[in-house]
Amino acid sequence: MKIIVLGAGVVGTATAYFLAKQGHEVEVVERQDNAALETSFGNGGVIHASEVEPWSQPGMPLKILKWLGKEDAPLLVRYGAIPHMWRWGLKFIANCTPEHFRRNALTNLRIALHSLKILQQIRAETGIEYDLRTSGLMKVYTDPKALAASAASAEFLSGHGLTFEPIDAAECVRREPALQATASSLAGGVFFPREEVGDCHKFTTGLASHCAKLGVQFHYGVSISGLKRDGGRASSVETSRGPMMADNFVAALGSFTPCVLRSVGVDVPIHPVKGVTITVPGAAWSGRLKMPIVDDSRIFGLVPLGDRLRVSGSAEVAGYDTTPSPARCQAIIRNVVSVFPDFAKCVNPATAKYWAGVRPVTPTGTPILGRSPIANLYIAAGHGHLGWTMGCGSGHVMADLVAGRTPEIDMSGFALSDH
Repeated sequence: MKIIVLGAGVVGTATAYFLAKQGHEVEVVERQDNAALETSFGNGGVIHASEVEPWSQPGMPLKILKWLGKEDAPLLVRYGAIPHMWRWGLKFIANCTPEHFRRNALTNLRIALHSLKILQQIRAETGIEYDLRTSGLMKVYTDPKALAASAASAEFLSGHGLTFEPIDAAECVRREPALQATASSLAGGVFFPREEVGDCHKFTTGLASHCAKLGVQFHYGVSISGLKRDGGRASSVETSRGPMMADNFVAALGSFTPCVLRSVGVDVPIHPVKGVTITVPGAAWSGRLKMPIVDDSRIFGLVPLGDRLRVSGSAEVAGYDTTPSPARCQAIIRNVVSVFPDFAKCVNPATAKYWAGVRPVTPTGTPILGRSPIANLYIAAGHGHLGWTMGCGSGHVMADLVAGRTPEIDMSGFALSDH
């Protein structure tokens, strides 16, 4: 069977890998010059099942209204984006009930835990080097109420496979001495021992190389204008190099999935949400942190990535614009320095790399993994801020679905109709 995968991010490349391992003829079409050069390029770097709670959660609509126009807001909706997202926005609001929130969080947890297992399998099979770190992740809090809420959330998820450990302030500092400068303000933390860190770009390009050895053909620098259909089936993908035909097609185009599938009448409820990261050399900070730290009150994550440090902590609804906002980047840096003063030594204008990508977000906050209304067209998109966390598991289940096999996990909640 010949299958064309649209998109060479981590989800599309993992899908191609597992399809090729099953013996299928696989081609991948990617508009960039290599794999993982868009949303998979500069993400936060953590495989974190602890972050599976969707943004569509109780209280979020009022928070978004309060944050309108505030440049340093954790989630900023630009006024100009509102007219283009009202239908998506109504679905988002409908998913902000406690019942929907819990259901969607558990759906995300299911694919996140499966993905961690599959990532470890791929690592054992391929030996890909990607700045792996397996020291776990710590969330820290200055507000006792926020700490208690986080522990309660982790307790709920632990009944479905999440592993966590509540720790006091002294233990936070013992496990991560870089927190010493702000030890007096800490209320405590929550430690997640199974979380991993790695460079998604390095991993995905390494996996693409292994795919090529399995016979996968990558068409880089080829743009996609749409699909053609013949009755109830897709007949070809229309590209800058002409039409390309296959038995089955998998759309793994992140935020651009709706743009392409609209050409065959398939409505995909995905909206782009810009995320920003700042990556700096870590050498100037001699006592730099050794494990990833997430500060939920200041809304940032600081991650050691090889000899670099990467900061994330921004969500901005501004269409498909991928220009990092200087004001928002500086706000994130200020938040990090307020907890880790020596981080300021690493932020040199000549070496700091500011990056932004658009996360593909669904109203439910869960990915779409499954068949579209067109029989031979499948969708693997909508992972939001969890593409790296869910990427390998998504590729694994998608390969099974396309091949007519039953995936290893319960697939309820992932269908297009569930969104």
